[in-house]
Amino acid sequence: MMASSDVDTRGEGSLFSDQNPSEMDALCPSPPGPSRPQRNYERIGGRTGTSFCQTLIHLLKGNIGTGLLGLPLAVKNAGLVVSTHFVVLLEKRLVMGVIAVHCMKLLVKCSHHLSANMNRQSLTYGEAVQYGMENVPWLRRHSQWGKRTVNLFLIITQLGFCCVYFVFLSDNVKQVVEAANATTFNCNMNYTNQTQILVPSFDSRLYMLCFLPFMIVLVFVRNLRYLAPLSLVANLVMTASLILIYFYSLTHITYPINLPSVGRAKDYPLFFGTAIFAFEGIGVVLPLENKMQKPQTFTLVLYLGMGIVTFLYISLGTIGYMCFGEHIGGSITLNLPNCWMYQSVKLLYCFGIFITFALQFYVPAEILIPPAVARVRERWETTVDLLLRTVLVIFTCALAILIPELDLVISLVGSVSSSFLALIFPPILEILAFYTEGLSPLATVKNIVISLVGLVGFVTGTYIAIVEIIGRNTLKHQETFSSYVVQ
Repeated sequence: MMASSDVDTRGEGSLFSDQNPSEMDALCPSPPGPSRPQRNYERIGGRTGTSFCQTLIHLLKGNIGTGLLGLPLAVKNAGLVVSTHFVVLLEKRLVMGVIAVHCMKLLVKCSHHLSANMNRQSLTYGEAVQYGMENVPWLRRHSQWGKRTVNLFLIITQLGFCCVYFVFLSDNVKQVVEAANATTFNCNMNYTNQTQILVPSFDSRLYMLCFLPFMIVLVFVRNLRYLAPLSLVANLVMTASLILIYFYSLTHITYPINLPSVGRAKDYPLFFGTAIFAFEGIGVVLPLENKMQKPQTFTLVLYLGMGIVTFLYISLGTIGYMCFGEHIGGSITLNLPNCWMYQSVKLLYCFGIFITFALQFYVPAEILIPPAVARVRERWETTVDLLLRTVLVIFTCALAILIPELDLVISLVGSVSSSFLALIFPPILEILAFYTEGLSPLATVKNIVISLVGLVGFVTGTYIAIVEIIGRNTLKHQETFSSYVVQ
């Protein structure tokens, strides 16, 4: 979910230039010095890159977040049988090939091919699309728009993640506060599968406003090295939280299980958006591969890491739905009981998401801010930088306030932007990158089919999510109006 570049972020250029270093650039900077001719698997070189285990951890970190906690609701939308098979289709390399993981592999393959042709050490996602378009004579003059389009979707995706984080934090903290008087220290009791709200508190949007100043201060930390210790702690507490969520879900499944095997057809697009949102890790692929000490082992990292991610997604999505059934919330944490241990899970996961906000914000900030700062005098650079960061955070908070529905925000972001980055662009890129060499008819058909699946998911998922958002907002306004009339 990150984009990367080894070029200077202070250079001049378009607003959507590929000057967008990622978390990996901050934690594992490239050594200075002139570039050298491209050779196979020589990206960074020597001991300056990341090890196998470090790369695996970063890959897991880039794919595990709020989307994982929303998958039980996605399973509800599609049904146990349909959704389980669909998620397997998304993540495992079956006879017809992978969708998500296969597209990640396609991106790395095309990057290798194009960087060798262009005599470049490494390419970002946007640069790969740009050089791929330059490979086709009738698209060559428009190649810059390919890069700008990818960067635009990266911005939409990352700011969308930030919006989701605002909603996630407000919903979970609000629930903890409301249930505080009923929270008990006895976790051995037989609780119902839902936190009991005894003391109504403020609207969730007011909680978002409370988080706003802290988010602004957080993104003022422009060097991610300073957040590395907190990021490590965040990863540990999120891991501990997931273990407790698994434990509760597994021990509270009621038998017999009377849940629909197939969901309603109109809810399938919502499932698609949530699943793609959760599995969206393609933006982190090239930065990680470019920063490895031994990039030739990245394929193993990719399949091992995504195998772990697939297991987590399928298991938690299925187990969570089996445990909470039709009452499952937009995040499984919202269904945990009033026990101090499980209420702590919400707060611990919120801490992890709070720290991750800065990492997700890093990509759009480094795409949008440097070109603007380059146009002002040196003494105003810091002021303009901080001002733009503040504006971007306020913008994401405002969007979250407008759509305070966690499940629908996740589905909308997944359908709008993640479908393009994860499903539509990589197959098209392979066609462009190997245009002169020529792909086999089977490979071409396969790429077209994958892109069409992504396009259909984008259209239907976006439409249904918007319709649901409008419907829920209308219902809320009607309920509010009715309460005033009764009074």
